[in-house]
Amino acid sequence: MRARLLALLACLGAAVAAHAQTPTQLVLNADQGRDTISRHIYGQFAEHLGRLIYDGVWTRRDSTQPWRMRDDVVQALKRIQVPNIRWPGGCFADTYHWRDGIGPREQRPSIVNTNWGGVTEDNGIGTHEYLALAKALGAEPYLVGNLGSGTVQEMHDWWEYVNHPGHSPMADLRRKNGQDAPFEVRFWGMGNESWGCGGNMRPEYYADELKRYASFLPGYGRVRPFRIAVGPSDADYNWTEVVMRDAGRMIDGIDMHHYTLAGSWANKGSATQFDEGQWFRSMRGAMATDEMVTRHSAIMDRYDPRKRVALIVGEWGTWHDPEPGSHPGFLYQQNTMRDAVVAAASLDIFNRHADRVRGANIAQMVNVLQAMILTQGSQMLLTPTYHVFEFYTVHHDALLLPIAVTSREWYKLGTDSVPAVSASASRDRNGVMHVTMSNLDPSHAHTVTLDVRGARVSGVSGRILTAPTMNAYNTFEHPDAVKPAPFTGAQVADGRLTVALPAHAVVVLELK
Repeated sequence: MRARLLALLACLGAAVAAHAQTPTQLVLNADQGRDTISRHIYGQFAEHLGRLIYDGVWTRRDSTQPWRMRDDVVQALKRIQVPNIRWPGGCFADTYHWRDGIGPREQRPSIVNTNWGGVTEDNGIGTHEYLALAKALGAEPYLVGNLGSGTVQEMHDWWEYVNHPGHSPMADLRRKNGQDAPFEVRFWGMGNESWGCGGNMRPEYYADELKRYASFLPGYGRVRPFRIAVGPSDADYNWTEVVMRDAGRMIDGIDMHHYTLAGSWANKGSATQFDEGQWFRSMRGAMATDEMVTRHSAIMDRYDPRKRVALIVGEWGTWHDPEPGSHPGFLYQQNTMRDAVVAAASLDIFNRHADRVRGANIAQMVNVLQAMILTQGSQMLLTPTYHVFEFYTVHHDALLLPIAVTSREWYKLGTDSVPAVSASASRDRNGVMHVTMSNLDPSHAHTVTLDVRGARVSGVSGRILTAPTMNAYNTFEHPDAVKPAPFTGAQVADGRLTVALPAHAVVVLELK
């Protein structure tokens, strides 16, 4: 009996080992590209929150000095080709009154940020300063209007202020404040999270308000408004249903929000001290985006079969507990390889849904949540997530190349599992093909084979982002602990690409 049991266990062990050695097999159809990956999927989010605006992007020597943009931060953001910046919120947007942030700085009234820490700010950064940042980065502005505590007149006046090319009360006020030409802002959010901090509205009520506000954003000169409606939180499919049914004809985009948690909203867990269970829950939360996008898109298809209205993931990313010793209302968190892999897997999902997802904004740009950059006084560091965004610049406005899965390895923990490997591919305007891949497994390498059909491939080069541990991160003392390196684990033979993908790693490959 014991011998039979040992033999059975041996067979089971062999089967498990054989399964573990079976590579993820993918097929890249290089001649079947149809949809373009919008560069706006790689957008940023800059809310008046914590140390993002003040002491993040802008700095000053003391309170008597005007705020000025940090050149090191601007140059770093330029390297990841930021396509758009969503501003001024977030929950802050529905308490923000834009007139407080224009004109001579010494005459601007202060405001209490009731959403984020109860701090008082001097409105030193307002419309002109934000639009100067967008211009410096070559990014499109994405303004979010106050539908929660503002008025239709207030939003209409802001729209006129930034866009009217001729003479009008608001355009003349803009000129008085130093800007003759219109700013030509087209991306316009109609409130933020109206189901929550933006007014706690029912979708039916919001849809009626949306139609009222949208009616008073006329076209000016070359600018036509790209009206972005408040979309659903996570899997609130009823919200999407109602807004598309009742107001879909009056919008150009709908803004879905989804954050990735390793714990609960009450206890999110540390950004740097976590176990494999928390790593796994983060991966599962990121991969859940695919089902949400698929189901929201299906609802939109019923009312908009031509896909005129874009699904925009206006807030996404990891949300951990604030760093010990930091202000709890400032949402300052570190950024490890876990965050980098979540970013890569999420961006792959957005890429694969390029027919409907045509915009996204990670939360947030500097010093808040899953940031690209952290600052401390005059110091600055780039996070692992920053490097992922730099890798993925190859996909900006490139043609999505569909990837089919023929066999898949799974990353399992207990009785739960997620795909071990995420990937997406594109061809840029110069005809060069790129593939991005990430390994969601924190402990084991995985082999991936990619059969390339419809194109000849004879070589490959690439870069990798990984580290000795899954919770590795950069500090101001060691800012390069996690940084890109050349990748030699990919080979091409007979049109097949084979990739030896290390644990908790992200790679970007150029096919030749």
